[in-house]
Amino acid sequence: MSQEITVVARVKAKPGAEKEVAAAMVACVPESRAEATNLQYVPNRDLDDAQTFVFIERWSSREALQAHMETPHFKTLVESLKDKVAEPLSLHILQPLVA
Repeated sequence: MSQEITVVARVKAKPGAEKEVAAAMVACVPESRAEATNLQYVPNRDLDDAQTFVFIERWSSREALQAHMETPHFKTLVESLKDKVAEPLSLHILQPLVA
């Protein structure tokens, strides 16, 4: 079985902080996509709940995700979201059952 993982990360913005959360997420995209172990990195907004944002990511391995979480651009994202989120980040690390 491949070590590739899919990550679904949910961010819930505080009321009124939606634009700032979206901007912070988008700012993290270029450097994250430039990481050699990144296969996909797409921030999304929930069409039915403007306060909910979801990253859909694919990484070559769980270790690659951990390395990503140690990068300066990821740490900047986390810091910029600190006072703008209504609840802790929800992270689901998934592995495909079939290729």
